[in-house]
Amino acid sequence: MPEAGDRAPDFKLPAEPGGMVHLSKLKGSPVVLYFYPKDDTSGCTAEARDFTALAPRFAERGAHVIGISPDSLASHAKFRTKHELNVMLAADEEKAVVQAYGVWVEKSMYGRKYMGVERATFLIDAKGRITNVWRKVKVPGHADAVLEAVKTLTS
Repeated sequence: MPEAGDRAPDFKLPAEPGGMVHLSKLKGSPVVLYFYPKDDTSGCTAEARDFTALAPRFAERGAHVIGISPDSLASHAKFRTKHELNVMLAADEEKAVVQAYGVWVEKSMYGRKYMGVERATFLIDAKGRITNVWRKVKVPGHADAVLEAVKTLTS
């Protein structure tokens, strides 16, 4: 599980809007990677809307915001359109990136155990090092906290 101070695991994933996102090609700018369980669910929608609302402020700091889940590109496209999202959503259908970042974990609901994404966010500096990690994220106020960390990083 990568922690603050570690080099961020590189990846290349298909992303919505169109194209590919390759982490190493974003060096020189801060990157916010937020991992979320599922498109168009209540918590994930609230989180995506919060990051969307603050997108211009992240952009002012030169920060890229990327949401990652195991959902497909088609699912991401529908999710972005339905909720008018303007953050990039990357499709990790093979679950390689969620595993590399240690957020593919055993979860439990109503006594049933299953594997799923633990909501987490990683802030990566311009050199590709992780500076902040938020695990088991509670959505209210989270995007604001991440923006404050970006401001500190870019001041």
